[in-house]
Amino acid sequence: MKALMIAAAVGTLTLGACTMSSNERTAVGGLAGAAGGLLLADAFDANPNWTIVAALGGAAAGALVARNSAQGDCAYADGRGGYYRAACP
Repeated sequence: MKALMIAAAVGTLTLGACTMSSNERTAVGGLAGAAGGLLLADAFDANPNWTIVAALGGAAAGALVARNSAQGDCAYADGRGGYYRAACP
């Protein structure tokens, strides 16, 4: 039930992302990432310390993805195990 509530909250925040400023997108990305980290930690029955680490890691990743979308850059695989950035289509 807790996972469903978190997923509903993240979905609601995601739908409003079209009219958000760059800072708002970064904040929502961080919250969504933290929620995703919590869901994964809960799914794997992680202890409280790993739950905190998963939430912080998810928040950092979510904020980074939001920041890149705000800049209009996308990451593409280069076929050699690395990535390069270029404008999104």
